[in-house]
Amino acid sequence: MAEKPGKKGWFDADAFHAALDGSRRAKGMNWKEVAAASGVSASTLTRMAQGKRPDVDGLAALAAWSGLAADDFVRSDHGRPEPEPLAMISTYLRSDRHLSPEAARVLDEVVKATYERLRTD
Repeated sequence: MAEKPGKKGWFDADAFHAALDGSRRAKGMNWKEVAAASGVSASTLTRMAQGKRPDVDGLAALAAWSGLAADDFVRSDHGRPEPEPLAMISTYLRSDRHLSPEAARVLDEVVKATYERLRTD
């Protein structure tokens, strides 16, 4: 079920679950232990095994636990465009552990305003 015709992009939950299963096996764990270690419910893992997508917090927890990059499981019929520079800057600022969330937000606003003022079309 990797293709979702008619959608510009989608998350390949089956491929993510298969990769997650590889991580689980490599660590010698059962699914109940994965649930406890990752902080997601066992029912979330059961639903994923049935082809359902996890919610965003569950996905984040499982990606953090396994070391898998959720982005690697985003599919598109049209290829993936390069991200916009402002989107990448926002991502970096908001993931900088040396900045408080408020500081990251303020810096993000300053960068965006400056970029809009100085960019050339």
